[in-house]
Amino acid sequence: MSETAKRAEHGTRRVRMAPAQRRESILTAATEVFAEAGYQRTKVSAIAARVGVSEPVVFQNFGSKAALYQAVLDRAVTHVCAMLTEAVQAGESVTDLLAGFLEPAHMARFHARGSLGFLFADAFALTGEPELREAVHAAHQRFADTFAELVHQGQRAGTLRRDLDPHAAAWWLMSLLHARTFRAAFMPEQSGLEGQLVAMTLDTLTG
Repeated sequence: MSETAKRAEHGTRRVRMAPAQRRESILTAATEVFAEAGYQRTKVSAIAARVGVSEPVVFQNFGSKAALYQAVLDRAVTHVCAMLTEAVQAGESVTDLLAGFLEPAHMARFHARGSLGFLFADAFALTGEPELREAVHAAHQRFADTFAELVHQGQRAGTLRRDLDPHAAAWWLMSLLHARTFRAAFMPEQSGLEGQLVAMTLDTLTG
């Protein structure tokens, strides 16, 4: 259990923190709560309670619930994109990275309620929110750009097909990720078919 969650168990006890530390604590708690409940169902009071501050303190730091969500989304996307990029820079092949990332069991954990994948899936449903539309589009574009760069690196290394357009491949991967919620709701024998979809994707990328 995180420190913010532990504090929540003991009520809304106020904790004196430096401004930067307080802002970071709010972001951490907001990430947890938004990933558990989604944007629409989350109350700012729940985030404040998890940090151990009053609700006005959250608004003083971020201005609005929408602005806080945008900050959470931006930080979450930065984290995941950096994790993928750093793995390749550390020597992992793009094909191995994609195989591990897309592996059905990993995708199940990644999309589970309380995870960053659930947060991203929730963001996808918020494109109709005027205050969030631009931030959601920007987040997905950053993901697509990261995937496109990974594909390009795989092509340079000779592990991915050189005739693929990196951006088209990136949006294919994005579509595969976002359609998982649909597949989980309607696709029979999901566990077996998910593996086949990943295999088909990797076969197509590698040729």
